[in-house]
Amino acid sequence: MRRLGHPRQHGKQGGGGGLLAKLSIAALFLLICSLSLLSAPFTPNTNGSTAQSQMNVEDLWKSANSGGWKPSSAPRSEWPSPPKETNGYLRVRCNGGLNQQRSAICNAVLAARIMNATLVLPELDANSFWHDDSGFHGLYDVEHFIQSLRFDVQIVERIPEIHKNGKTKKIKAFQLRPPRDAPISWYTTDALKKMKEHGAIYLSPFSHRLAEEIDNPEYQRLRCRVNYHALRFKPHIMKLSESIVDKLRAQGHFMAIHLRFEMDMLSFAGCFDIFTPAEQKILKKYRKENFADKTLIYKERRAIGKCPLTPEEVGLILRAMGFNNSTRIYLAAGELFGGERFMTPFRALFPRLENHSSVDASEELATNSQGLIGSAVDYMVCLLADIFMPTYDGPSNFANNLLGHRLYYGFRTNIRPDRKGLAPVFIARENGRTAGFEEAVRHVMLKTNFGGPHKRISPESFYTNSWPECFCQMETQNPAHKCPSENVMQNLHSQLVTENINREQHNRSDSTVSLTER
Repeated sequence: MRRLGHPRQHGKQGGGGGLLAKLSIAALFLLICSLSLLSAPFTPNTNGSTAQSQMNVEDLWKSANSGGWKPSSAPRSEWPSPPKETNGYLRVRCNGGLNQQRSAICNAVLAARIMNATLVLPELDANSFWHDDSGFHGLYDVEHFIQSLRFDVQIVERIPEIHKNGKTKKIKAFQLRPPRDAPISWYTTDALKKMKEHGAIYLSPFSHRLAEEIDNPEYQRLRCRVNYHALRFKPHIMKLSESIVDKLRAQGHFMAIHLRFEMDMLSFAGCFDIFTPAEQKILKKYRKENFADKTLIYKERRAIGKCPLTPEEVGLILRAMGFNNSTRIYLAAGELFGGERFMTPFRALFPRLENHSSVDASEELATNSQGLIGSAVDYMVCLLADIFMPTYDGPSNFANNLLGHRLYYGFRTNIRPDRKGLAPVFIARENGRTAGFEEAVRHVMLKTNFGGPHKRISPESFYTNSWPECFCQMETQNPAHKCPSENVMQNLHSQLVTENINREQHNRSDSTVSLTER
């Protein structure tokens, strides 16, 4: 694994501690903002000119142009350490898939900071969706999580019991259902009031329960510290991911594709017409049981880019961009709906297809290939891939979080198909108008962003694009964008030590006064 912000190294890397040691070093370098400028930048043409519609595939294998920006989520203004005595305990239940839960964990840490609360290790509601009870302990490095956030919040694994007058008492958390995208004011009023009354609150469900757009850069940087530094998968998952990446990279570059062509997404999108009557019946039944009733017309949905790309369309886009059948592709995907007939055209274009099971036939992945561990391995391989391509980044938390992580991880190249722009090109091809097809695809794709810094515009999520809050520049006239000093971590550590000493002295002073009064 390469160190963040440096040219990619190919071939076998490290051993033993491998990825864990490298990630720890990388995280430290990110936080103190001592990265060197990215080398060999790729700057795509974005003027949309048909006359300049050629792409250099070799350039696409390199990182995107950083524009002088570096990842940095370290505080840049006064950031007091969390007090020893807080307002109470915060429990949360994170529902949904792996990456929806990941965002919820980031929000939980921020909510605890906002309320001056002690965060109880978040609960992962794995059974209802994944039928996987790994939980936080089974997926993430708990010790690293708590230690990484020691300057931000107090974290405990469970609410401690109270011992008073020789009796043991458990604190019962008061359950609340937060509003969707709740503002900070809800946490500092409604939630905090109940916390002070009961000593602890339990927020359930806790998915998308804190507004993403917050006018406080330090709060946003805290989210990045959680997402890109504190949330580290357990060592065996990291080693398994590193092993797969090493095997893929042993033969050179590789691309990772999140092929989103599964029953749930197709049902959500309402794109049924390309399937058989029996398959349409299954999709419509799933939609009726899981989504709001709404009339969806396939041709209208397709024309505005609301349908997931088929595997064949993905292959045609890549071939038009200049990738040939020797390209090595790692597929991160669930069970594709419609079976092999949809994969056959894609496989004919790109026969060198792999997934985590084909690269690593370990028992752990074999028994958990569709569970949280399989998803975690897919996440890491997609993060480390030379190129990442999501085929449907609408309501896909996996794709959107990875796009944000790769941006933070050195502006690594992403290929994001503009489905709306490509729709008329594919419709024309299906109607027999094939002349100029590849030229038209390139014309659309050259206007997309390939992973460089860009302004966040709704509906793009903060977790997809944390620029500029979680980035900085060494040389800039704008003080808001200037990188923090290199000793910021040392300052935070010294501040925490000083505050702990002051607390101990205060406690001893109180004890002395109490004895004197006796």
